[in-house]
Amino acid sequence: MYTFSNHPIGLLSMEQNYDPSKPSIAEFFTNRDIFVTGGTGFMGKVLIEKLLRSCSQLKNIFILMREKNQKTIMQRIRDIQELPLFDKLREERGELLDKMVPVQGDVSLLGLGLSQDDIERLRNVSVIFHVAASVRFDDSLKTAILLNTRGTRELLHFAENLPSLRVLMHVSSTYSNPDRYVIEEQIYPAYANWRDTIRIAEKFDEETLDILAPKYMGFLPNTYVFTKSLAEQIVNEHKDRLPMIVFRPSIVISTMKDPIPGWMDNFNGPVGLLVGCGIGICRTMYCDPNNIADFTPVDVCIKAMIVAAWKRGTEPIDRTSNLKLSIYNCCISNLRNSTMSQIVEMGRTLSDEIPLDKCIWAPGGGITQSRMHNLIRVLFYHVLPAILIDGMFRLMGQKPFLAKLQRKIYTANVALEYFILNNWDFKNGNFIKLASEIKPEDNNDFYYRDFIEFDVTLYF
Repeated sequence: MYTFSNHPIGLLSMEQNYDPSKPSIAEFFTNRDIFVTGGTGFMGKVLIEKLLRSCSQLKNIFILMREKNQKTIMQRIRDIQELPLFDKLREERGELLDKMVPVQGDVSLLGLGLSQDDIERLRNVSVIFHVAASVRFDDSLKTAILLNTRGTRELLHFAENLPSLRVLMHVSSTYSNPDRYVIEEQIYPAYANWRDTIRIAEKFDEETLDILAPKYMGFLPNTYVFTKSLAEQIVNEHKDRLPMIVFRPSIVISTMKDPIPGWMDNFNGPVGLLVGCGIGICRTMYCDPNNIADFTPVDVCIKAMIVAAWKRGTEPIDRTSNLKLSIYNCCISNLRNSTMSQIVEMGRTLSDEIPLDKCIWAPGGGITQSRMHNLIRVLFYHVLPAILIDGMFRLMGQKPFLAKLQRKIYTANVALEYFILNNWDFKNGNFIKLASEIKPEDNNDFYYRDFIEFDVTLYF
């Protein structure tokens, strides 16, 4: 196989800067109740699996869930446990799955939608991972505010009443301040007043807010980054009251190796691009070919999240320590990076050697920096073939789907334009240094800087 994998920009020695007096990561989580929001999402599932498998002496993982698609929360939990992600855990320690405890609720509701009985059940929670968020770029402003911004406020209000709380991790995004092209591990000035923004979302209807959104958000490209940036402001204002961390992943994609290589449950980011190109339906993309695709394997993110929670949770809780808000930019592009053109070329090679099944058209096409050229190619290579093929499906008595799919692809590419035409310099000193604080006995389960050495082509 021809390898496009670029060489590491700088190999990092596995220096050790750990405190031998601290408990190990597994010891810290022993007998603790953990509360996870967003546990049914991509990162949440991997987080829960890793905690159960590597910190097996924990007490319970309470997972905030709502009924969906006419399924109860218990049915949804069972569906999650049947995923290939949990195969290794089921085979080795299947009884640990009983520690997954669903809790009826919804981050977008006041009080998280928790009943009084569930609030009492969660009384002994000492670690919170706030992963829940709407990651859709096309959500209405009202929906995004109520979930991403007000939901964070409601979680912090809930956490303030937990007597045993040791750490609360808020999962944000490296793209939450997209107007800055150098992103340090710090909180930046607010784009709006988060209190006023929540009041506006509660008072006005969705249509009115959508009309006001472009003006209210200014130059920010979508409701996701706007509402996530406001959520960071809420966390920052509560740092003197709660032991908190802000964790900012970049583009999170499939597992590198833990618990199995290449697992994911969505087609977001570079993986979706590769699959779309591989089956022949995505043949043009408007972007800068030299743009860096800042992707991070989800297992790297999850290990770093658990290590960061352990580090904060083993620090003394006092006013001095709380005034310092730990922030981690979880990204690897300054150490291992791939450009959009490299990913496309890699996809071409891989599609010849490992072709996907159900191909509609032989893979082809490429990237263009001309908007007009891209529109012409969309018309001739996406729209017209989709209409023709859907017409054939109708004649054969089958349900047409390709035109609808191409519409989704086009909409997704438009939503991503801002991000695939620009580059950011994410500073990740805290994220890199954190790995050096892992104790030797935890390296096997939680050391995450081995991403520097992995083969990008094999990974994709």
